[in-house]
Amino acid sequence: MKALVLTLFGYASLLVAMPAMARSTTRSTTTTVSSGGSGPVTSLHYAPNNNLVNGSYVPGTAYFNLADVSKLSELNSLPSDVMGLVWLGLCNGADDAFISAVQPFLGNPKLWGFYLMDEPNPFANGASRCPAANLKAESDWVHTHAPRIPTFVVLQNFNTSIAPTYANTYNPANSHVDLFGLDPYPCRTEINGCDYDMIGAAVQAAEAAGIPVEKIVPVYQAFGGPRDDGGGKYLLPTTGQEEQILSIWGPLVPYPVFDYAYSWGVQHRDQALEIAPELQAVFAAHNQ
Repeated sequence: MKALVLTLFGYASLLVAMPAMARSTTRSTTTTVSSGGSGPVTSLHYAPNNNLVNGSYVPGTAYFNLADVSKLSELNSLPSDVMGLVWLGLCNGADDAFISAVQPFLGNPKLWGFYLMDEPNPFANGASRCPAANLKAESDWVHTHAPRIPTFVVLQNFNTSIAPTYANTYNPANSHVDLFGLDPYPCRTEINGCDYDMIGAAVQAAEAAGIPVEKIVPVYQAFGGPRDDGGGKYLLPTTGQEEQILSIWGPLVPYPVFDYAYSWGVQHRDQALEIAPELQAVFAAHNQ
């Protein structure tokens, strides 16, 4: 069993020196079952949405120990072995609204980090545009007032899933964000299975955009239902497919600061971990 490590972002400094293992980009739409525990190695595991039910932290049953929270009361309610990744979703820079949202959490021993944005878009018009400079201002404010607390975003892919690109979007240099989630979701109805090459392609595209492996957070597909970018819909992975997703990620990002299963909670008539006990068992084995 992996030791339960709930340190703050200082843990990441240990990861920089760990060499990346060889990449694998074998395309396959069939399921290959891999042995449990072959995925990325980390002691922090996150699965957002519907984390707190009647005041109880439910993903803990599958050993997820990094909680999706947005309120101070939620953070304070977490079990002793769980810390909080606080969702913000603002991207207006370090303005009064941002400071007011962040300040209540500072100094709280259960605070692990801030989830600044999910798939921000630097190219959009109007209020939905999220310039890198705004994320930089937010990250800089957090780093100044809470130096050991990391900031995090999930990147949006601006091309197809088989030929992804994150070019001219966000990286550590232009945003000062600490960690970047990549969410290639390979299991789809139009291929009646999973194209695992999408995972390696996303990692390569992120590195080409200036994001080093040690700053990548793998996001595992653990949902099905909504329309994908290939003309079909996402498939909820089988247990064998989920184990293969983990095994593909393993050599690509071997020692992430944390990993991310999307999603614990059901949203918009989709399927997710909370109604898939067989997938919960896969993640419970991985997370221990």
